[in-house]
Amino acid sequence: MRYGCDEPGIYTFILSLHKREQIGIGSLGMMDFAPGYYAYTGSARGPGGCKRVDRHIQVLQGTRNTRRWHIDYLLAQAGLVEVFITRTSRDLECSIAKILGEHLMPVKGFGCSDCRCISHLHYGRDLEGTRAAVSLAHSYAPVVRDACPQDGTIYKSDKMKE
Repeated sequence: MRYGCDEPGIYTFILSLHKREQIGIGSLGMMDFAPGYYAYTGSARGPGGCKRVDRHIQVLQGTRNTRRWHIDYLLAQAGLVEVFITRTSRDLECSIAKILGEHLMPVKGFGCSDCRCISHLHYGRDLEGTRAAVSLAHSYAPVVRDACPQDGTIYKSDKMKE
């Protein structure tokens, strides 16, 4: 299944972990992850647009082994629940991450080595609360509506990793 698109955008993965895990996250080293749900926000505003989402899905599925970003290390251990995509050329990644940080617990330093954010990964104990926070963050983001009429597209995974 193809999740991404050719247009630029900002995406948030909702991931699940069913048990406590200690995972090596590249330059961050070993990190403890509680069972629950994680919302990771990233930017796909380069020439490939939201095709970056597909690249991350390949890492999650084990068909791509390259680990380039912090999220790649977590994807290898987590299950995918949903992908939220706001199609826009505007730099809204940090704005969305900040809103998520007001509703979910930030995982300090994760995914934000190129900005001043506390985190681009946020933890929630339950799916409903995590999903509501992500939906709210993407709906509040000041989207350029005329750039693509399908802003705020939500893609649901048809499979979760067990």
